[in-house]
Amino acid sequence: MWNEPAMDINQVPLSRRQLLQRSGMGFGSLALAAMLEDDGLLAASTTRPRVDLRPRRGHFPAQAKSVILLFQSGAPSQMDLFDPKPELQRQHGKDVGIESLQGRAREPLMASPFRFRPHGESGIEFSELVPHLAGVVDDLSVIRSLYTFDPCHAGAPLIFLTGKLAFGRPTLGTWVSYALGTENQNLPAYVVLHDIEGHNTAGAALWDNGWLPALYRGTEFRPKGSPVLNLRAAKALPAGADRDDLQLIGRLNQRYADRYPRAADLETRIRNYELAARMQLAAEQNLDLSRETAETKRLYGLENPVTAEYGTQCLMARRLVEAGVRFVQIMNKPHNPWDHHGNLKKRLPATCAATDQGSGALIADLKRRGLLDETLVLWVGEFGRLPTSQGGTGRDHNMHAFTALAAGGGLKAGYVHGATDAFGHRAEVDAVSVLDLLATMLHQVGLDHTQLTYKHNNLDESLTDARTTDATVIADLLTRPAHA
Repeated sequence: MWNEPAMDINQVPLSRRQLLQRSGMGFGSLALAAMLEDDGLLAASTTRPRVDLRPRRGHFPAQAKSVILLFQSGAPSQMDLFDPKPELQRQHGKDVGIESLQGRAREPLMASPFRFRPHGESGIEFSELVPHLAGVVDDLSVIRSLYTFDPCHAGAPLIFLTGKLAFGRPTLGTWVSYALGTENQNLPAYVVLHDIEGHNTAGAALWDNGWLPALYRGTEFRPKGSPVLNLRAAKALPAGADRDDLQLIGRLNQRYADRYPRAADLETRIRNYELAARMQLAAEQNLDLSRETAETKRLYGLENPVTAEYGTQCLMARRLVEAGVRFVQIMNKPHNPWDHHGNLKKRLPATCAATDQGSGALIADLKRRGLLDETLVLWVGEFGRLPTSQGGTGRDHNMHAFTALAAGGGLKAGYVHGATDAFGHRAEVDAVSVLDLLATMLHQVGLDHTQLTYKHNNLDESLTDARTTDATVIADLLTRPAHA
């Protein structure tokens, strides 16, 4: 246990630690060890990996306790929503030398068919298609100078969520829950809300644990029907049978854990069984939207079939962070609903109509409940669109420029960061890579992206691949100086 030297209890005064060891068959020492471990004061075990969801301190004080990621699969068009370009309007139909992708014929500029106007006290211009996000513009940091490293729907989301163009890596939510645990031990640290019809491009790799323990993988909740599948037995069991089953499974798992003390997968399985048992009550209680007021349901658009599904996801996200969940990731409908290669004039308004109200409501609701300051909300796709036409009616992929909206969590409000060129093709002023944005998000929850590492294949791996990249925290976005 503590490896103290043997001594004669009748001749030598006992220290408090020795007294705890020797009295009551050593149970006092066990209790002390448990309390020290809960407080993070016990040295890490050399035999068994630590796999749990207990809350932990970051590298420095955090400004955000939780994160909500509104991931817009398919890549929204920045020059039609958030990045107005008067020069694009003036030179509509001209060929200015912007190359198309994948060997397609070069096409001319295409002006946005949608009107922009200033909003809020900040006067930031947004498109007519996003009135609800425009309604909270004074709470937003609008990052207009993002760029990424791959123009494909499978690769770019992987880069954004895992930091690298590779499958099998831990995602942003996994890193955050691994580093910080969660405030609510009856719910997962990392929850993914996605459409029940299927997954987006790259699928579950966008909430995978990679080589981190599987306990930190995103847990999938659903906005329709039972939020968590297989949480209860398919058939009614006699009273006490669930408890007896769990106790038996727990004893068997513990027996093997003692035999193989370094088996992280087994430790994760034990923790997942324990979490599932606790979730049987907590998940249903925390996601029961019937408890919300009629006014709140209207705010999120739950009474409208067009807005109900995404509004439900956003309201569930608010309830989850309110309950202490660390990271919530919302994935909109499968098949990349923002991927408008054609008929943009009709399809883009439809996608905005489905998602805008819920997005704006989430930010407004967090603010009025006093939760926005401690919750970092990010609205973003995997890349942007080209200012040229595709087939005369749509826009192709563009990895050189896109826009993200961020709110809360210690970021500036009513602020525009960076700029693209005259047509919205490339980030030109204060360009921000997706890795810079990931480093900034980690910073706001109290984590240094260069120090948050995990040994894998004898390499110190990190979310931003800090060994080989120069990702930096975007200091101009922060309300306080970046932590040195």
